Amino acid sequence: MSSYLIEIISVMILLEIFESSWQRAESVEGILENSYFYYNKSIFLFFLMHPTFYFVLFVSLYTSVLNLGIISILIFKALDLLFKLDIINKHFINHNLDIELTNMIKSKVEPWVFLMGLFMYVPILLISLI
Repeated sequence: MSSYLIEIISVMILLEIFESSWQRAESVEGILENSYFYYNKSIFLFFLMHPTFYFVLFVSLYTSVLNLGIISILIFKALDLLFKLDIINKHFINHNLDIELTNMIKSKVEPWVFLMGLFMYVPILLISLI
């Protein structure tokens, strides 16, 4: 394995740990509250708190690799951001979230859920770059 690949994967691991650490909460609503904290300060800060999206985009441009793995990471990350923005807008700003969705976001989140990004995106990135 080449040294640049080890460096890319190491940075991706650190960025995923960073993202999962600030999002950690006991419920989905807590995760959204953490996101809303940065959204409320600035929409740009909210987007900056998700550095893995930009890192994968940079890696794709730098290595000239644009395959199914890279595209799927970018799509999942973009959908995650858009979904969070929509729910934050409906729940915290407009206060018109559906009753069913309100009950769903109050559900408990297991601690291992925050490691899913680490165990999902890092291997996909590694396979995409090999």
